[in-house]
Amino acid sequence: MAKIVSSRLLFLSIKEVIQQAQKHVVQNVNSTMVLTYFEIGRMIIDYEQNGKIRADYAKETLKILSDKLTNQFGKGYSIDNLSRIRKFYLIYNNRISESVIRKFENASKKDLKIRGNQKSESVIRKFKNPFSLSWTHYFLLIKIDDEDERNFYEIESIQNSWSVRELQRQLNSALYQRLTKSRDKKGVKELAKKGQLIEKPSDALKSHYVLEFLNLKEADHYTESDFESAIIDRLEEFMLELGKGFLYEGRQKRFTFDGDSFYVDLVFYNRFLKCFVLFDLKIGKLTHQDIGQMQMYVNFFDCQIKMPDENKTIGIVLCKEENKTVVEFTLPEGNSQIFAKEFKQFFPSKAEFKKHLLLANPQ
Repeated sequence: MAKIVSSRLLFLSIKEVIQQAQKHVVQNVNSTMVLTYFEIGRMIIDYEQNGKIRADYAKETLKILSDKLTNQFGKGYSIDNLSRIRKFYLIYNNRISESVIRKFENASKKDLKIRGNQKSESVIRKFKNPFSLSWTHYFLLIKIDDEDERNFYEIESIQNSWSVRELQRQLNSALYQRLTKSRDKKGVKELAKKGQLIEKPSDALKSHYVLEFLNLKEADHYTESDFESAIIDRLEEFMLELGKGFLYEGRQKRFTFDGDSFYVDLVFYNRFLKCFVLFDLKIGKLTHQDIGQMQMYVNFFDCQIKMPDENKTIGIVLCKEENKTVVEFTLPEGNSQIFAKEFKQFFPSKAEFKKHLLLANPQ
């Protein structure tokens, strides 16, 4: 039995080493590709500026360049991709003050130790790469015209290790716009410089939540129990949509007093806010009874569950149709614990999204 256990541990150790090596190789390949494209973009721009190339002639230059590079190196150098590489450099050129290749070569001359044909990794470590994402990430980011929004998505992708697929989803769901609506100008600037910082309950909230991954169609007839089960089945995606710091605590959390039992649909904990976050799921229009019920849940958790060093519980009624009038006249002024938020079952179009934000924040 001891040999079997030892073999198992040996396998797991070797597996971890291989996976780390594979990850390291992928990261190096991605870094090299991004830096190479940056340098290609610089060379194209320098050529155009030095020769004072007109726009129409610049297009012809890209076509000739594309043909030659494709013939020599294969796919990856189409006219469209060269145009993207050019745009990538124009957007991010201030990150490196001199030629990437020249900077790397200067570091190499000073620090490179040669053993046969092998190069010391000290050069790579000393050369600080200003790009932490893959080229495919930047391919999506350069499509964003607004600099603040683009910076926000880059920071969030790095901090949360978003895959390209997750970045695309957050772009589709307009995460940046959903967060900016609850912030003043200073808060919006912080999003662009630091990403999403969660210091108070409203920081963790969005104008609405997009739950397209649940695959609950508008025409389908489903119950609140079906809604809850769908979330549990896709819990990882749901927590990504909730945002930073959420930890899953449980579902249908029961508590009893005066002989009556009550159940909280979903219970989470947010490690940044250091408090419980309760969700009550409603598939219809919000009512004052829903707000009152959540108020009871929150009060119970504050009195009976939370520890003295934890912050007050937050309650969110996640509903299909919010009713701001009900919220306004049911909750006390200055409320910072109970919130009602709509959920969407699909990615809204830009027009629909703008309409939703206008209704949510009338001037």
